[in-house]
Amino acid sequence: MKKLLTYVFLLFVISTAAQQAQQNNLKPLLQNAFNRPQTLLDGQWHYIIDPYETGYRDHRNWVPFDEKGDWQYSAAPYWQNASRADKTQRVEYDFYNSPVLEVPGDFNHQKPELTYYEGTLWYFREFNYHKTGNTVYLYFGAVNYRADVYVNGKKLGYHEGGFDPFNFDATDLLVEGKNYIIVRADNRREKDRVPGMTTDWWNYGGITRSVSLIELPKQFIEDYKINIDPKNPTLVKGFVQVSQPGVTKGTVNIAEAGINVPFTTDASGKAMIQFAANKLKRWYPERPKLYDVQLTIDGDKTNDRIGFKTIETRGKDIYLNGKNIFLRGISMHEENPFVPGRAHSKSEAEMMMGWAKELNANMIRLAHYPHNENLPRLADEKGFLLWEEVPVYWGIDYNNPYTYQQAVNQVKTMVSRDKNRASVIVWSVANETPRDDPKRLEFLSNMKKEVLALDSTRFISAALDRTEDKENYTITISDPFAQASNIVSVNEYIGWYGSLPDRIGKTNWDLHEHDKPLFISEFGSGAKYNMLGDSLTRWSEDYQDWMYRETFKMLDKIPQFRGTTPWVLVDFRSPRRNLAFIKDGWNRKGLISNNGQKKKAFYTLKKYYDEKAKQYAYTIND
Repeated sequence: MKKLLTYVFLLFVISTAAQQAQQNNLKPLLQNAFNRPQTLLDGQWHYIIDPYETGYRDHRNWVPFDEKGDWQYSAAPYWQNASRADKTQRVEYDFYNSPVLEVPGDFNHQKPELTYYEGTLWYFREFNYHKTGNTVYLYFGAVNYRADVYVNGKKLGYHEGGFDPFNFDATDLLVEGKNYIIVRADNRREKDRVPGMTTDWWNYGGITRSVSLIELPKQFIEDYKINIDPKNPTLVKGFVQVSQPGVTKGTVNIAEAGINVPFTTDASGKAMIQFAANKLKRWYPERPKLYDVQLTIDGDKTNDRIGFKTIETRGKDIYLNGKNIFLRGISMHEENPFVPGRAHSKSEAEMMMGWAKELNANMIRLAHYPHNENLPRLADEKGFLLWEEVPVYWGIDYNNPYTYQQAVNQVKTMVSRDKNRASVIVWSVANETPRDDPKRLEFLSNMKKEVLALDSTRFISAALDRTEDKENYTITISDPFAQASNIVSVNEYIGWYGSLPDRIGKTNWDLHEHDKPLFISEFGSGAKYNMLGDSLTRWSEDYQDWMYRETFKMLDKIPQFRGTTPWVLVDFRSPRRNLAFIKDGWNRKGLISNNGQKKKAFYTLKKYYDEKAKQYAYTIND
């Protein structure tokens, strides 16, 4: 019976995905869109707030107009961009006289009336375009959560997922001269979405990352992957996929290393590539070596900056390029404390990385969703190892095939976008998901299979919960997904939730079931900057600092402890945090305040990482 139910579940998922593909004109994510010539559509977009979805659904039966096709009892759907040609017409909206929002940027912190808004908001942008005969992709960095996209009054498609990029082929809908795009952005929290109803971060809505037009030839390089083979580090292996089926010849060129490898695609448009790795210097945090890699086919070429490394576990140790390392990390949200809203610029990412560098960190955990592509590319340049994650978080509906499909779509897009980034070493499929749901293990295990099908050169893990025997002061990790993970990763808050820091020193960890590295993906405590008090005063800097010092003593007693990303680099906004005069809508676990001031624990962590850097020092000899 269990096998039958599993078969039915997977059949439903496959049929749902097929149905969505049939209804939706989304194209496979263009690899390296970041470096393609493009026309940015950023700037001021007109907007209309639509909490009742008047411009999207028939109010009598709640069916979307673009599915119904008949709206005689309603004003014209907003995506038609109707105008009053004469005084008798009844049109109940007007984009041209509506206010504007900046794109990219969430809508919540641009207008006071939108601060806590969750629902539908319409965006409108006009632009001029000269048709060239090329293929034209309309590329979105991210829209939270569902985006319905219309070009010149016709639906181009939709996308669901608040943090992953997506692109459409807009060639046939663009016209010579003036064009317009309308986007319906819906950021409502729903039980079947990913994440679900509850998070511990702000639900920023709208077009939060850049929008652009990317011109491509009729046949172009659609995707590629170039990594050192973890099973045979003397080889670089990968593939190139072109946009049209059929035999195509091309080359992979790394001029600095004297590498020029020809390839020929098969009937499906895909070519497997392989060449010796001996001419390539390895990428390290201390020496983040990147190569200019050019891929060329007849009529198209794309240039990328790629680093080459291996990451593996050997028993309880982690090895980068054969060197035993300790992961000196920090967790980070995509949020600039000085500027309200979702962070999206390169300068913001550089500021956050600068603070991580001050800590002597060599790793950043990008929590709890894929961050802007600026960040992994900067991590490649500046030498940070990365943990990347999708928002399978807290109350996910593990029994819903639709929810599973949302999770799979998001993790596949994350891996697809960043699989050529040297900095990435962990694909995380979840954070703090409860073990009591029997479908949860199957859900996460299937996600792992999807990731492995795309990339097997990095670790797969999840931030798990620990099991605590409070009477015997013993911690175990009983989550069955720990067995499926390359490194055992847990969030632990002894001394903050359920106890004081004096309990930390009495606690022992029993990890005899796990012969692999232990990674503490979170620990920490809240502290308001410059709040005075002794070490027992909650929300004081002294309490937070005491907890950090006691935690380090405990962790260093664990034989397989090989790294951590404490929670969190900077205070961040959360509607769940309502303690007046202390939290005021902020999660205060940051080592840096919302005004950029460093708390005591910042310097305690830096001192600890300085010692770990000496303990795990190695020589780069390639």
